[in-house]
Amino acid sequence: MKYLYRIYQIIVGIPLGLLSTILTAVTTTVGCAIGNGHFWGYYPGKLWGRFLLRMLLLPVHIEGREKLSRKHSYVFVANHQGAFDIFLIYGFLGRNFKWMMKQSLRKMPFVGTACHYAHHIFVDKSSPAKVKATYDKAREVLKEGMSLVVFPEGARTRDGNMGTFKRGAFMLADELQLPIVPLTINGSFDVLPRSRDGKWITWHPLKLTIHDPIPPYGQGADNVRKLMEVSREVISSKLDR
Repeated sequence: MKYLYRIYQIIVGIPLGLLSTILTAVTTTVGCAIGNGHFWGYYPGKLWGRFLLRMLLLPVHIEGREKLSRKHSYVFVANHQGAFDIFLIYGFLGRNFKWMMKQSLRKMPFVGTACHYAHHIFVDKSSPAKVKATYDKAREVLKEGMSLVVFPEGARTRDGNMGTFKRGAFMLADELQLPIVPLTINGSFDVLPRSRDGKWITWHPLKLTIHDPIPPYGQGADNVRKLMEVSREVISSKLDR
């Protein structure tokens, strides 16, 4: 089965994956340039994420979507197991949102341009002024009623274990008094870990667990610290490894 799946990737997965990525990026860029950026910045990507996972025959299980209210903005924080986290969240979270992503992704052909036009937020750490500008933009996005998705580890895990959380997302939630929603991702590390970038995809089920929103415990440094601790514990509680 392993080798049949690899043949399938060569014949079907790679061509359709590249074509769908280019079409999604072009549709997002043009749609955002001439129309509603919130619509075109989300729905083409949602369909892209669903298509890629279905096309690669990867089973997907979602748990807890009913816990979210369409009347509220959230700061979603997820563990970062691998590249397929993007497709899983984009395709199946069921909420319009903006990503906070590494500045280096801006250079990706087609995808970087689409993310720019969709007003996703690139985290620029080249100077304190650029960091401040990044969080100013994220603050404005949240004030507009949009939700935000952040990987607080900052990068994909190298060994499957969850890394240290950074404070940025929790500080934004604290400042605007928004609930944090922890997301637990399972299976993505088995499909394509960081150490196998550019290599074969392994068939493995994917699961996204949406936990109960965590309201603010107050405001200030103690609230930020508490949100970080509780979010990490909640995400960890549903990890398979």
